Amino acid sequence: MGNRNQVILTQLNKRKYCPISFLSKKTMRHFSIVFIFCSHMTKGSINLRGHHLQPRVISFPRRHQSGSSPISLRRQKRDWVIPPINVPENSRGPFPQMLVRIRSDKDRDIQIRYSITGAGADQPPNDVYNIDPVAGKMFVTRPLDREERASYHVKAHAVDMNGIQVESPIDLYIYVIDMNDNRPEFRNQVYNGSVAEGSKPGTHVMKVTAHDADDDTTANGIVQYRILSEMPHNPSHMFTINRETGDIVTVAAGLDRERIPQYTLIVQATDMDGSQTIGLSNTATALITVTDINDNPPEMTARTFLGEVQENKLGAVVTNLTVTDRDQPDTPNWRAVYKIVHGDPQGHFTINTNHMTNDGMLTVVKPVDYENNRSFMLTVVVFNPVELAKGIQSSPQSTAGVSISVKDVNEPPYFPSNPAMIRFEEGVPAGTTITIFAARDPDIFTRQRVRYSKLSDPANWLQINTSNGEITTMAMLDRESVYVKNNIYEATFLAADDGKPSATGTGTLQIYLTDVNDNAPVLVPREAQVCERSRSGSRVNLTANDPDADPSAGPFVFDLPPYPQAIRRNWTIVRLNGYYTQLRLKLHHLESGVYNIPILVSDSGNPPLSNRTVLKLKVCPCDENGDCTTIGAVAAAGLGTGAIIAILICIIILLSMVLLFVMWMKRREKERQTKPLLIDPEDDVRDNILKYDEEGGGEEDQDYDLSQLQQPESLDHIISKPAGVRRVDERPVIAESQYPVRSALPHPGDIGDFINDGLRAADNDPTAPPYDSLLVFDYEGSGSTAGSVSSLNSSSSGDQDYDYLNDWGPRFKKLADLYGGGDED
Repeated sequence: MGNRNQVILTQLNKRKYCPISFLSKKTMRHFSIVFIFCSHMTKGSINLRGHHLQPRVISFPRRHQSGSSPISLRRQKRDWVIPPINVPENSRGPFPQMLVRIRSDKDRDIQIRYSITGAGADQPPNDVYNIDPVAGKMFVTRPLDREERASYHVKAHAVDMNGIQVESPIDLYIYVIDMNDNRPEFRNQVYNGSVAEGSKPGTHVMKVTAHDADDDTTANGIVQYRILSEMPHNPSHMFTINRETGDIVTVAAGLDRERIPQYTLIVQATDMDGSQTIGLSNTATALITVTDINDNPPEMTARTFLGEVQENKLGAVVTNLTVTDRDQPDTPNWRAVYKIVHGDPQGHFTINTNHMTNDGMLTVVKPVDYENNRSFMLTVVVFNPVELAKGIQSSPQSTAGVSISVKDVNEPPYFPSNPAMIRFEEGVPAGTTITIFAARDPDIFTRQRVRYSKLSDPANWLQINTSNGEITTMAMLDRESVYVKNNIYEATFLAADDGKPSATGTGTLQIYLTDVNDNAPVLVPREAQVCERSRSGSRVNLTANDPDADPSAGPFVFDLPPYPQAIRRNWTIVRLNGYYTQLRLKLHHLESGVYNIPILVSDSGNPPLSNRTVLKLKVCPCDENGDCTTIGAVAAAGLGTGAIIAILICIIILLSMVLLFVMWMKRREKERQTKPLLIDPEDDVRDNILKYDEEGGGEEDQDYDLSQLQQPESLDHIISKPAGVRRVDERPVIAESQYPVRSALPHPGDIGDFINDGLRAADNDPTAPPYDSLLVFDYEGSGSTAGSVSSLNSSSSGDQDYDYLNDWGPRFKKLADLYGGGDED
C-alpha cells in the first residue's frame, strides 16, 4: 500500500492473516472499521467463525498537511472498499453473535453513537442485526436461513450526541453462507411415461426433475440421478437415466407389451454431486407404460364355421366368427374387420363386427330361397383396419370357410301381377267372367292346393272361384259409383295353401272402367229468382251436370219444350257457350209468383241422352239494385197480402195467449201462498198416507175410558193465558202448569176438544221443555182411577174372551183373528 495508506494486519490465534484494504474518501478519512478475522478466507470476503475473537482496531491515518514534507504529494480522490461479511446459515450460537466493530477516529474528541439501518435492522425482517451504539459492535441475533434470505444490505451511521452526522454512512453487505441442509425434492412423487413396444435402444421415454433448495452454484445444490430398481426384474435392464438431466431412455431392445405391459422404476436424486456418503437424497417412482403397436394380426379360431338359416328370414344371425388378437383390446390394432371374398355373388350375407367381443356376426341382408339355393359355402378373411407395424413378418389377414345350410319353410302363395290391372266398359251385366286371378305357390318341391277367397269388395260386385281364381261379376259395373276412384275399382283377394301351418297371400285386382253414355245431364241450378220487370236482373244463367266423362258429357244443348206454349211466349234461352246458357224474360212485366219452367238438356254422347228438368223460378219485385225485396220474396213464394196479414194476426194472438197463461199461473201461485188451508193437511185423507201412532183404536172405536188418562189439577189460568215465547234454554223456577180436567164420564164427541185444550195448554206452558230437548217420560201422574197393573197374572186360570175385538172394525181384524179365534179358512 505504500505510505499513502497503512493497513494493520492482525494475527488472531496464530491463524492466517486476513488483509483488508480500503481507501478513504475525503469525507471519511477518520472512519475506521475493525473486523473479526476468520480462520478460513475466501478472496474478497471475511468469514465469521466465532465471536470470541478480539479484533484489532483498524484506523485511518490522518491526512498529511500540505507543505509539511519536503516532498509534497498531491492527494488524489480515493474510494474505500469494504469486503462483504459472510455468515454461515443455521449457526448454533450462542446469540447474539458479534460480526464486526465499526469505529470512527473522531471518537477521541467527541462521543460517537453508532447505528445501522436497512433490511434486517429496522426493516423487515426486523431485528436480525443490531449494534452497540457506544462500542460500535454489530451482532447477529438469531440463526440465519439462506433459503429464506441469502443476503442483507445495511448502512452504518455515526452521529454525535446531538444527532448530527459526523461521518458519511457506509454500506455493509452480509452474505449467508449455504450449508447442505435441504434434500432434493422431486416435482412429482409419481411420474408417468410411455414408450412404444419394439422401440430401439436410446429411445427417449420421459424426464424426471428434482429441485434442491441449497445453492446450486455449490455442491450442496448440484443434483445427480440414478435408477435404484426396475420392476419387473430383468437380467438386462431396459432403461437408464442421465445422471445430470434426469432423462430416461431405453438401453435394450425387446420391449413387448403382450409380455410386460408396464415397468416401475425407483429413481433417486442425490446432492453433493451425487455423493452417496455425504449427500442428501430422495426418491420418486416412474411408471412406464409400453404402448401397443399392431404387431399381432387377427387369427381365426377355426378353419371352418357352420351355420343354418331359414329361407326368407331377413336380419337373422347365421353364425358367429371368432378370432384372437393379442394386441390391446378396443384399439384399431385389435379390432377385426371381416369380409366375404367368395361364395355369395348375390350379396345375401354380410358380416358385422361385435365391438365388445370382436366376433364377426354373419347376418342375412337379402332373403335366401330354399328352392334356388339349399346351401352356401363362403370364404371369409379377417384383418385389422390399420397396417401391421414395420418389421412384422406375419400375414396381415386370416382366412376361414363358412358352410351355411338353408332350411325350407312353407311360403305363402303369391300373385305374379300384384296389383293386376284389367279394362272393361261400365255396364257389364252380372254373371260376366272378367278375368282369372290365379296365384302361384313357391314351394315347388311340395304339392299343395291353393284356395281363393274375397278379402275386400267395397261395392260387392265380384265373386271368385275358390279353386281356380276365376272372377265373375255379381252386379252391373258402374263407373259413376262412389266406390270408383279415378275410373278404377279395386278389390282384394286372398290365396291360401293347405300347408301346416297354412300360409296366405293377398292380391289386388284393379278394374279400369271405360265410360259409356249412360247418364243424362241434369240442369243446374234447379231453383232461381228474377225480377218481375224486364231488366238485367231478369236473367238466369244455367248449366248442366253430367256424371259421364268426355265426350259423353258436354257440350250441352239447352231448349224450351214446345208445350205448353206460354213457356216459349214468356221466356227464351240464349246460348252462351257449350256448357252455359241464359234464360231470359221476354215480357216487360210478369206478375210476381212461382213459375215452373221445363227445360230440355241434351249431352254430346253417341247417341245423346236428354233430360227434362223443371226449373222453379220465383218472380218478385226488385229494388233499384235489381235484388228482390223482402215482401216481394214472400209474395213470390206463393202467398198473397191477405195470407201474410192472417199469419201475422195468428202470431200475435198466440203470443197474447202465452202471456195471459203465464200471468194466471203467477197469480194462482201467489193466492196459494196467502190463502189459509180450509182443512188441516193431516186431516185431509185424500191421496195421503195415514199415520197411526196412537195406541188406541181407529175411527170405529171411540168409546175410550178417559178415566185411565192422566188427570192433573185444573189450570184455567193457563188456558186463558195468551200465547207467548216458550223457554228453550232452562226450566223456569215457577209452579208447574196444570192441564184441563176431563169429566169422569167419557163421551166420544168431545175427545177432540179435550185433546185440543190439552195441546193449547202444553204450548203455553213455560215449564215445558223445548221441542229440541230430550224429553223424559217418567211421571205417571196422580189420582189415576186405574188400578195397579201388578195384579195381572199371565198364568190366571180361565179363558179370556176376546170376541169384542171383532166389533172394533177391520183395523183390529188381525188382532181378533190371533186372540179371538177368528174363522179359519
